[in-house]
Amino acid sequence: MKLWRSPLAWTFLASLVLLLGVGGWLLTDPATSRSDALKTGGLAGGAIVALYALWLNDRRRRVEERRQEIERRRHELEAQRAEQDRERVADERFAKAVELLGHAADQVRVGALHALAGLARSRPAYTQTVLDVLCSYLRRPFEHPRYAPDLDRHARDDTRGTPEQEQELQVRLTAQRLIKDLLPAAEQPDAPDYYLDLTGAVVEYLDFSGCRLGGMLLRYAALHSSTNLSGCRFKDRVYFTAAGTGPGRLIGNFRCRGAIFEGHAWFSGTRFAELADFTDTTFAGPTTFKDAEFAQDAVFSGVIATGSLDLRRTLFEGQTDLRFASLPESVSLYNTRVRAEKEVRLPAAWKLEELHDGDARIVAKVG
Repeated sequence: MKLWRSPLAWTFLASLVLLLGVGGWLLTDPATSRSDALKTGGLAGGAIVALYALWLNDRRRRVEERRQEIERRRHELEAQRAEQDRERVADERFAKAVELLGHAADQVRVGALHALAGLARSRPAYTQTVLDVLCSYLRRPFEHPRYAPDLDRHARDDTRGTPEQEQELQVRLTAQRLIKDLLPAAEQPDAPDYYLDLTGAVVEYLDFSGCRLGGMLLRYAALHSSTNLSGCRFKDRVYFTAAGTGPGRLIGNFRCRGAIFEGHAWFSGTRFAELADFTDTTFAGPTTFKDAEFAQDAVFSGVIATGSLDLRRTLFEGQTDLRFASLPESVSLYNTRVRAEKEVRLPAAWKLEELHDGDARIVAKVG
């Protein structure tokens, strides 16, 4: 840079001119001493230098701000590139794990299930997708000799299948456990709501107790051995329509104590082959057990139902406890039947009406 174009040179020149000009002008006044004139001229020249220093400092500040902005943008680009790389790796892991679910070796399938669950934990955005894949695995057709409908409970527990069936059973139990591990606890108020589609699934020892779910489909499902939904909170619709019906489709012990159904709870046409325990459960939305069958004991003591309750053509064949803690205004009891020889406990607003075939039906008291 040429000297005459330098701001510093012009600053010193202007400072010198002011020093000489102001000092010379003051020296023309007889009342001003030479030292005062020199001091005042120096102050005027120094002011120019100070202004230059302020300008230079402001320029450095703006340069530093631009540098920081460029650095911030560079870090953002690097973060975006790293995120894209993680997304790519996650997609590759997901695709590989799904592919391995069809492997012939059971240990490979178990490893693939754990890989999917690990992906959901590290990348929460994948959780619902992973749950969908795990549920689709459980919806695959599966048969086992102990699921035969003519076996009693003890015979079912002692019945073994082929090595392949036993291995596949362990894989399916792993899938069920991983689904529960991925679900948030029922008491988490701000947790995401996940949805499970187990339509037609064949499961055994299904346990989602204490979990929070958005909604769940268990239409035409087979819930063998035992099912535990106690303490669950369902934020959306739940459908058990026709679960436990059909050859080999049974519902074993069904425990749903202290659960909360905030939306629809549909048990229409469901067949409970063993104990069904709904003690202290809350049904806040429309609820139906229309055409449902309870082959063994049914317990509804302490149940709070605030939406509509449909018990039309429901059959209770075992010991029955229907002492609801709270009943809604809309209750349908058309042809709701119980076994006359069994112990039946009813709320004060209901009574039994004997039928000619030895059974009894539940009707509402008049007046």
